Amino acid sequence: MDPRCRLLIALMLFAFSLAFLDLPKVVLVLALVILAGTLSKILRRLAKLQILTGILVAFILVINITIGYSVIYSLTLSLRFLSIVSSTSVFFLTTSPDELEQVLKWLRAPRDVVFAFTTAVRFVPVLMLDLSQIIAAQRSRGLEFEKGNPITRLRKLSPILVPMIVTALLRSNDLAEAIEVRGYGVSKRPTSIYELKFSKYDWSCIVIVVLATAALTFLLIY
Repeated sequence: MDPRCRLLIALMLFAFSLAFLDLPKVVLVLALVILAGTLSKILRRLAKLQILTGILVAFILVINITIGYSVIYSLTLSLRFLSIVSSTSVFFLTTSPDELEQVLKWLRAPRDVVFAFTTAVRFVPVLMLDLSQIIAAQRSRGLEFEKGNPITRLRKLSPILVPMIVTALLRSNDLAEAIEVRGYGVSKRPTSIYELKFSKYDWSCIVIVVLATAALTFLLIY
């Protein structure tokens, strides 16, 4: 599927997650998010990604009940938050950095903003790998993170943060030299080897999204 279609679906789900305040409607939007994750074959990854979100959902539920809101209303707000986060996660889990870059260019976003954003997305897995390697190296040297009071544990993070910052600075310097060598910014209108094109399947998807948007809008109004 064209990434612009995925973006359209994510925006529709995100918008109605914000708009609906009734529990059945919020559950309906959440069901559509789960359906999109199932059809994209990312439901398991989506579930793993929402573990931390589940903790926040439980926190929102408890806080709202504590301050006097009804259980139904508190549950609605909690599921609404879960739906908002899940709708955006579906898009980013199904879209590669290259596709994301093409979508941003199609939206006429500034070139420097597109480059900075997509580079940050690409570097997240790299930095996470560096972090795991640094933690493993420090543990092999006898550093124990689980022992001690909270203040002691925070102090033990310095052997991790310092190498992590140094590694990130070295990588950013290498990246700066690489894009300078390749002449970044010389051409005002650079071309791309890939071009986004809608297929018949994409147009069918757009029609379905438009119909679904009209139906959900009808539910929102009435």
